[in-house]
Amino acid sequence: MTAITAARVEYIAGLALFGLIAFFWAFRGLRVAQGALHLPWIKDFVPAADRDCPRISLIFAARDEQEKLPAALATLAAIDYPQLEIIAVNDRSQDRTGQILDDFAQGHEYFRVAHVDKLPAGWLGKTHALQTGYDGSTGDWLLFTDADVRFGPDVMRRSVSVMNERLLDHLTLFGDVEMDGFWEKVLITFFGLTFQVATDPHRVSSPDSWTYVGVGAFQLLKRSAYEAAGTHRRLAMEVVDDMKLGKIVKQAGFRSSVGLAQERVIVRWHAGLGNLVRGVTKNFFAALGYNVGLALFAAIGMLLLNVAPFVAIFTSHGWIRALAATAVLIALGFHVGVDVVMRVSPLYALTHPIGALLFCYMLLRSTAVTLWNGGVTWRGTFYPLKELKRGVV
Repeated sequence: MTAITAARVEYIAGLALFGLIAFFWAFRGLRVAQGALHLPWIKDFVPAADRDCPRISLIFAARDEQEKLPAALATLAAIDYPQLEIIAVNDRSQDRTGQILDDFAQGHEYFRVAHVDKLPAGWLGKTHALQTGYDGSTGDWLLFTDADVRFGPDVMRRSVSVMNERLLDHLTLFGDVEMDGFWEKVLITFFGLTFQVATDPHRVSSPDSWTYVGVGAFQLLKRSAYEAAGTHRRLAMEVVDDMKLGKIVKQAGFRSSVGLAQERVIVRWHAGLGNLVRGVTKNFFAALGYNVGLALFAAIGMLLLNVAPFVAIFTSHGWIRALAATAVLIALGFHVGVDVVMRVSPLYALTHPIGALLFCYMLLRSTAVTLWNGGVTWRGTFYPLKELKRGVV
């Protein structure tokens, strides 16, 4: 009788757990997926005419980017936009980055370079460099991007059309991420799915929603909104400065939105699985506010939502298996949609639990390494954890 009762209790507990997991995917997953279908695609907007194009200052920070800069600069030179100034900030580079930027500036009058030789106290290198770029800018609108991003010639005009038609103050774009090989596609497509589920991009444009998004590759916003939000001075010690720029703009009461650019904004993130794992060491724990409890909760939740249902299909029975199958079908369907947008084979949806395991490892590794080192090293500078915690926005 005791064994039967224990088995019954175990079954009921499993039923409750997988009921919650299925509910999450049915409620949150399907809602986010449906919203993603309504995100604006840049390709669907007619390029803005010259008379409708405000002066834009494109600003990026570069540190030791000599390998990726030439390709990115070539696309900047091909941008079709009537009132554009480009400000590149060389952030204490140790390679030929500064020389490459100076050489490019000699042949392009709209391109200016600022060189940072010393980092002031209380600043991260990147946020200080972007603030430096802003301080020297003259545009009515600002476009913050990264040094390795490659742009399509018409992305500026089309983005301006989105901003004007939708009365936006801030527009950030999801672009193409170049992926080479099996493991990069497994991890990056899962990251794309997780990012969408966590942030619900479609609701960013709703003033009643708390959600916000900022993608480092492309953030276009009005100068007045940027200044009212506090500029990068508010983000001086914020590692995830791109996301938090979206946050402070939204909190300041301005209208923000997320769009899809695909091949009009292209970035090569980190090459190879090892570089991907190491490359986000500073980011994942930072994104959770350096909160150990929240990091552990996120890792457990990730495993329960994305791995446990796949296991339960083969190890459980009855309603537990049915609920697990429901969660798996919705997760796979969402993953297929992400794969299509990111232009990889939909079959990568079948790697969903593998991506989740890798993601959990990266999160826990980021937490452990940051705690062990007592901070993070970024762009050649070590930042103590105590200072980083004080700078969280």
